Amino acid sequence: MPKICANISMLFSEHAFLDRFECAAQAGFQGIEYWFPYDYAATDIKQRLDDKKLKQVLFNLPAGNWAEGERGIACLPDRINEFRDGVELAIEYAQALDCSLCNALAGIAPEDLSQDLARNTFIENLTYASDKLSAAGITPVTEAINTYDIPGFFLNTTAQAIDIIDQVGSDKLLFQYDIYHMQRMEGELAATLQANISRIGHIQLADNPGRHQPGTGEINFPFLLMLIDEIGYQGWVGAEYWPSGSTDGSFDWLKNYRLAQNSSARIAGKTL
Repeated sequence: MPKICANISMLFSEHAFLDRFECAAQAGFQGIEYWFPYDYAATDIKQRLDDKKLKQVLFNLPAGNWAEGERGIACLPDRINEFRDGVELAIEYAQALDCSLCNALAGIAPEDLSQDLARNTFIENLTYASDKLSAAGITPVTEAINTYDIPGFFLNTTAQAIDIIDQVGSDKLLFQYDIYHMQRMEGELAATLQANISRIGHIQLADNPGRHQPGTGEINFPFLLMLIDEIGYQGWVGAEYWPSGSTDGSFDWLKNYRLAQNSSARIAGKTL
C-alpha cells in the first residue's frame, strides 16, 4: 500500500519548523515533505532528517515572494532568469538532503499576460528544469492547483498538465496529482488516477471541503488509497492538509490506514 509522508508546512504548525521533524517521526512517519527549505541551512535540515531517520521526499522550486502572494514564477516571461537560478538552488538543496522530487509551480498569470505566452514560457521553463533536475538524479514534477483557492493559477486540470508535459517531451517530467485540488477542479478522482497513473510522480491528499484531514469531507479515502495501491502506484502520498484541530488529533484516518496495511501484510505473509 502507498507510503504516507507528512507535509510539515501544514502539519505540526503548532511547533517551529525545525522541531516538526521530530513531531513527524514521533507520529510514525518515515518520510516528510514541505513547501520550501530555503530559509534554513541544508546542513541543519539534514541533521534533523538523519537524527529521526526520515526520508526527504519532496519540496518546491523557489516560487517568488510567497509572503506577498506569489505562488510560483514558471509561467512568467519576465522571471525566466530568476526561475533558472531557483533550479540551481533547488538542486543544491535536493542533493544535500537526498531529496528525490522537486515540484515546479506554474504561478499566477497576470490578467494582461496572454495565455499563449504564459504557456510557452511555462513549457520553456519546465524543459530547462527537467533537463537540469533529471541530470542531477532528481525527478521533476509539476502540479495543477484549483482556481478557487488560488485564482489565476495557470495550471488547473489533469488534462492541461498532461498536455504541457507532452509538449516538454521529457519522459522524466511527471505530474504531481493533488487529490484535494483535483476534486475541486474536475472530480472523477478514481478514473483520472487510473487513466494517468504512469504519468504521476507524486500524490498529495486532503479532504474537501476545507482542505482538512481525510474523513472530514466528501472524499472516500479508504477506497481511493486502496485503488492507488491496486493500480500499481509505487511512490509516496503526501498528507498535505490543514488539521481541523490539533495535528496529533487529526490522525484517526492514518491509524485506520496503518491497521489496514498491517492486516494486508499479514495476509500476504500467510499466502506466501
